[in-house]
Order: sequence, then C-alpha cells, then structure tokens
Amino acid sequence: MARIRIELPASFAFATDIALLVSHINYGNHLDNAQLLSLVSEARVRFLKSMGYGELDVEGLGIIVADAALQYRSEAFHGETMRVAMAAGDFHAHGCDLPWQMTDAASGREVARGKTGIVFFDYRERRKAPVPDGFRRRFPAA
Repeated sequence: MARIRIELPASFAFATDIALLVSHINYGNHLDNAQLLSLVSEARVRFLKSMGYGELDVEGLGIIVADAALQYRSEAFHGETMRVAMAAGDFHAHGCDLPWQMTDAASGREVARGKTGIVFFDYRERRKAPVPDGFRRRFPAA
C-alpha cells in the first residue's frame, strides 16, 4: 500500500498552542497516536471558536468528521508545546477539508501534518447539508 502524502496549503488561517501533558504520552515516552487526533480535535474546536462558531453551530448547522489522515514527521515529548495551524480548503457541496500542521512551538520542528474532512449536518433533519455561504466566504482562496 502506498504511503500517505499530505500537501499543506501555503498559509494557514489559524494557529493555537497546546501543551503536551503526561496523559498525551505513551509507553514509548512520546506523543501517543490516539492523543494526536485528540489534540487536533481541540485545535479544530478553537479554530471554529475563533470565527464565532461551535461544532454544533456553524451558521445553524453542525459538523461531522467524515475522514482523517495524518503523517508523523518527528517525535513529540511531555512538556513541549505544540503549535497546531489549521485552514479550510477543498470545498465541495456539503463540506471541506481542514488541513493542519503540528510543530514544536519553541523550535519549529514539524511533528505531524494531516487533514480532517468535515461534512455539514442538519441535526434537526438528521441529514447532511450544504456548506453555509458565510463559512465558505471566509476562505476565498480555498
């Protein structure tokens, strides 16, 4: 099977710093793969909040994670602060991708990169919904 390759955008719309806690570390004494996705989820919540949204309210719609891909670039350790940068792109009728990059805030060393595919969802109707126009307009180059 071919290795995953993730292309990053030229720039990111948002970045947030998250300190690595002992609970993020596995028996190999580095960032646990399951915890990496948890950290990216926290960054996604912060990204949406920076625009005045929440995962259950993006202009009246919720979001659902449809897929996720990641690629490790280096280890990360307890006590380090990770900078997670995120953008939105590759829009389609019902969603988009949120590409992200995680680096060590102190050194700039790349730890991981990835993308999370989201779909907009109308929880009252229990079905996917079109991307809200206001959200889409925030990313004109995407």
